[in-house]
Amino acid sequence: MSYSVCFVCSGNICRSPMGEVILRAMLDEAGLGDQVVVDSAGIGDWHVGQGADPRTLAALSRAGYDGNAHRARQLEASYLADRDLILAADRGHLHDLLELGEGTEVTAETRLVREFDSDAMAAGKLELDDPYFGNATDFDRCRDEVEAACRGLVAELRDEL
Repeated sequence: MSYSVCFVCSGNICRSPMGEVILRAMLDEAGLGDQVVVDSAGIGDWHVGQGADPRTLAALSRAGYDGNAHRARQLEASYLADRDLILAADRGHLHDLLELGEGTEVTAETRLVREFDSDAMAAGKLELDDPYFGNATDFDRCRDEVEAACRGLVAELRDEL
């Protein structure tokens, strides 16, 4: 039986695909890739079926990751029972997740992505800012923040699994 993690952001083209791609690569590197299933989804349906934002792909590529296979999906209520851990990009998404779960069976743990980054926790900066209206620097910052959180998550999963 595998552990499942889902990253969630607004449209599943910037932040959550970064989480999916980066975590999957780090898990493979840690020898945990066969024990953890990683995916991502968006709260909204605006980009369903589309690839990740080209700026997301470029930021991932600059750090050695390949996000070209990504296709945007919309979050479904069933994810709250089908996944072990759902990671929201910001508090708005966390609120949306909890609202979506009202009246349904929720077994997934829901947390903010940056809760796994000890520096972000210490600084109280748990929101993963949306780079969508920004430039390459904003996308690189987002990628770096996701990487830091994923390193922390991999360390926790290594201990748990």
